[in-house]
Amino acid sequence: MSLETWTVFVRLIDHGLFRHEAEGLRSIFGGSCLLAAGIVLAAVSLTPAACAAPLLNQWGPDAAQHTDAINFEPDVREAHTLFYNLDYDRALTMFERVQRAHPQSAIAMDYVLMVLVFRELYHQDLLDTTYYAHDSFLSSKRTVSIPDGTRQRIESVTDAAIALCDQQIHNNPNDRNAWFARGYARGMHAAFITLADHSFLAAARQGLAARNDSEQVLKLDPGYQDAKMAIGIQQFAVASLPRLVRMMVGIAGVGGNKEKGLQLLREAGSGGMVTRVESRTALSLFLRHDGRYPEALAVQRGLAQEYPHDYLFRLEEANLTKDEGNGPGAIAAYKAVLADARKPGYFVDPRLQMAWFGLADTERGQNDVRDAAEHYLDASQQPNCSDWLRKRAQLNAGQMFDLLHDRGAAVRQYQYAASGGGDQSQADAARRYMKSPYTGK
Repeated sequence: MSLETWTVFVRLIDHGLFRHEAEGLRSIFGGSCLLAAGIVLAAVSLTPAACAAPLLNQWGPDAAQHTDAINFEPDVREAHTLFYNLDYDRALTMFERVQRAHPQSAIAMDYVLMVLVFRELYHQDLLDTTYYAHDSFLSSKRTVSIPDGTRQRIESVTDAAIALCDQQIHNNPNDRNAWFARGYARGMHAAFITLADHSFLAAARQGLAARNDSEQVLKLDPGYQDAKMAIGIQQFAVASLPRLVRMMVGIAGVGGNKEKGLQLLREAGSGGMVTRVESRTALSLFLRHDGRYPEALAVQRGLAQEYPHDYLFRLEEANLTKDEGNGPGAIAAYKAVLADARKPGYFVDPRLQMAWFGLADTERGQNDVRDAAEHYLDASQQPNCSDWLRKRAQLNAGQMFDLLHDRGAAVRQYQYAASGGGDQSQADAARRYMKSPYTGK
């Protein structure tokens, strides 16, 4: 399909046409963004002193044959430990040191890119899965302000990583590690521009390019389990498209199969070296997408139990419990996360607004309006809360105060949500409720 065709189609969606197709289109773009979520939400605590021998025992005697040798270096494993515990600054410092020691390692450069991308997404509150699990990217008015220096570095490292891979593939077309590293870099950049910029067309192209690179890896080495993640994500995402969009995508020769995609993610999750945790996270997210909550929860609970100090894993367990319809269980899960966050050093830089907002949403669903109002306020008052989430919480708090017949408190919150400057995605609704009280649920 030509770029012009995609552009016309997206404009039709923007004008309210093809609503069901829009939801499906979100699925394929979401496939690219879920690659980000799969990487970022994965937070595993490996032993800092990990070395090649224990890793070989863990992954099997032939693991070294199907991955880049750098992945067995202790510094790389320790840097991943820091990253997966959301200690981004220390992880970046260590990965940069690894990259300087291995200037010709494309995957080492990818790891620097990984931290840069996901640190910024985390700081922008873009790793709350409820954002892209339930809201349409195509209709969202949210504007994300990425600092110029951060954006420039992400783009520079992306370009450098892909250029290094291109050169290595040119020199040796059978370099499976270069093919994998290029797909990995493309997938991360697709995730970044999807979530930060809503650049759906460019992200879709990069996501499909990542899949193509990964398919080439498996042609060269069928045992390279990590390469199955990008293919699995794209298989599921494309198969999620409704018939009209699937026909349009099919013109470009793109196919998909949900169950095949899920199986590939399971295989990468059990046998991958780089993507084993990421693949299980993506698996959980896709199962959630299809409303297969017991299966998704089984995966997520396993991850949360295995890595209890991962704030995002724990938060996602609560989110899934809420989506499953178990309100009391979700409330207990959110409160447990918040209680652990009060323990010194238990989590690194937890974005507590996500947990407070999820708790408030769940209480709202349980008709506990007073507690919901209080906890939306708690979300809005977190010092590291993004302007978008703060105003979203203020709007919701105003609605709760209206239901409590406290019109003065409600109007104050609507005024905050509609204030000038920063994010304006809640402004129209807030102004409407300033004129007429909220009466819904």
